[in-house]
Amino acid sequence: MNNELNKCQKHYHVKKNDKVQVISGGWKNKTAKVVAILKKKDRVVLEIENPTDRDRERITKKRTVRKSAANPNGGLADRAVSVHVSNVKKIASADEGAKKAE
Repeated sequence: MNNELNKCQKHYHVKKNDKVQVISGGWKNKTAKVVAILKKKDRVVLEIENPTDRDRERITKKRTVRKSAANPNGGLADRAVSVHVSNVKKIASADEGAKKAE
């Protein structure tokens, strides 16, 4: 029972809206903003800053979606870029911008 409660109580070095740099993988050396954190998969969803034309093609991946009430035709849907949390390095915090503005 105790294991079930602690499963998703993870803490990471990045938070939502932090500015990060990707340190390994296909998006190496790109700066991005953290849009969401997927705690069950240990991944972060990123919004790449200043993407090139080649990057724009790779940013949204396609995913096959079944027919449902929300999507009656099914088909392909766009999915954002996600990277393992260990592959990003924090550059600037979301809180730092708020502190500087004051």
